[in-house]
Amino acid sequence: MLLPRILTAVIGIPVILAAIHFGGVVFMAFTACVILLCLYEYGLVLTAGKKPVHMVSLMLFGLLMAVVAILGRADLPSLELPDNLYPFAISVVIFGVLFIEVLTPHRSWERVANTFTGIFLIPWSLAHLINIRDIAQYGEYLTLFMIITVWICDTGAYFTGRFLGRHKLNQEVSPKKTWEGAIGGTVLAVAGALLMRHLFLPTLFSVQEAIYMGFLVAVIGQVSDLAESVIKRSTGVKDSSNLLPGHGGFLDRFDSYLLLAPVFYYVVLYTL
Repeated sequence: MLLPRILTAVIGIPVILAAIHFGGVVFMAFTACVILLCLYEYGLVLTAGKKPVHMVSLMLFGLLMAVVAILGRADLPSLELPDNLYPFAISVVIFGVLFIEVLTPHRSWERVANTFTGIFLIPWSLAHLINIRDIAQYGEYLTLFMIITVWICDTGAYFTGRFLGRHKLNQEVSPKKTWEGAIGGTVLAVAGALLMRHLFLPTLFSVQEAIYMGFLVAVIGQVSDLAESVIKRSTGVKDSSNLLPGHGGFLDRFDSYLLLAPVFYYVVLYTL
């Protein structure tokens, strides 16, 4: 599994870095593609685990939420959006999902709940990546800081856990993850954060703040990863898809940002 994992990274990493660098419409389109693929894989996971989800509502209203969230967060001076766009979109989603469910045979509130979860969780959370990229002056470097720190943490946790792992982190949720891997990934993430602070953000982060942000990214990112694992384990599914050889699917690769992207953005916005 290591060779496919490396080959996928060799192809995928330059694409992500280029999207971050160009920003604007390019990064918006990249984020939109990621959101739609994650939504689709979320539906596949639930369907494979025989958990009810309405795929038409999931993709249709998930796309609506993605468009609203992305446009509402994008820094496009020429785009003027109505003040009530968010509540209007949420109202449309609530009405639409319930209306379609009423017309669907074998109505199920569990299906409604599973569908709502995907529609609101994935687009809303991942759209915060655009907030981070659009932060004036530092957006590109902050996005790189967060994403590369997650990569370092994931890689450090993988190898530390593989060679030193003895104590399971949570056997029921993620059988292969260990405390040693989590700690090793966190330590390396903090070291990586310090290096990136030196390279990209010496005027924004102090050394102490870089340590704090590295620790925050590592911990929240791993908790977010475990949260997505709860969904997969409840359905008996190992990977969200096989679209990314060695890595599973897009939801597996971007699960760390479901909780992390909003937390990182608001911490930067209100405390730094």
